[in-house]
Amino acid sequence: MELLSVRPTVKTPARAFTGDVYMTPVYTGTGPSRMTAALVRFTPGAHTNWHSHAVGQTLHVTEGVGLVGIRDGSVLRIHAGETVVCPPGEEHWHGAAADTFMSHLAMLEAEPGGGDPTTWLEPVADEQYERANKESAS
Repeated sequence: MELLSVRPTVKTPARAFTGDVYMTPVYTGTGPSRMTAALVRFTPGAHTNWHSHAVGQTLHVTEGVGLVGIRDGSVLRIHAGETVVCPPGEEHWHGAAADTFMSHLAMLEAEPGGGDPTTWLEPVADEQYERANKESAS
C-alpha cells in the first residue's frame, strides 16, 4: 500500500483549452499499470479542444454541469454523479456549461510502450460550443 501526497494544481495550456481550466494530478501509473487520473476543474464556458485518446477515456463528473460533444454533432449534458465513457479513437471535446462550473475525474490509459495517450486537435468553434450549450439545455 502507498499513500500519495496531494500534487499541485496547474492551469492547463491555452493550446489545448478554451477558458480557464485547472488540473490536479491524482495518479500516474507505473508498470504494469498504465492508468492516469486527474481532477479537472472548468470555469463556466471553459472546454477542451477536440481530441482523442488511443485507449479511450472515462469522465466522472464530481460537481456542476458540463457538455461532451462528438464529431457527428451529438452532445451530452452531464451532471454531478454521471460517468461518460469515450471509446478509443473517438474525437470529442468536454467542458463546463456556459453558466456553471464543472469538475470531473478524467481517467485514461497510456498505450503500451508509453507515449502521450491524447491526440490534441483544433479548438471547438465558438458557434459550435454555443449551439451545443443551448440545444442541450432544452
